[in-house]
Amino acid sequence: MAKESVKARDRKRRNLVAKYAAKRAALKEQGNYMALDKLPKNASPVRLRNRCNITGRARGYIRKFGVSRLVFRKWALEGKLPGIQKASW
Repeated sequence: MAKESVKARDRKRRNLVAKYAAKRAALKEQGNYMALDKLPKNASPVRLRNRCNITGRARGYIRKFGVSRLVFRKWALEGKLPGIQKASW
């Protein structure tokens, strides 16, 4: 499980990206890279990292469900994900 500070930092970055999205798009369209450079670094969507919504784990993230492989496996075995079942052949 990720530290709370890492989760908070990620939330802060996501808020900044959302706040400056329109402004970044307008500046890029104009080609005004000097003004774009003056925006906060964390306002760039490249700095975001996909994290599990439950644990905050960054690796083993399953995009379709928004959780890590560990949480996905747990939920799948508990039957909490409709249409998902353990493979056997």
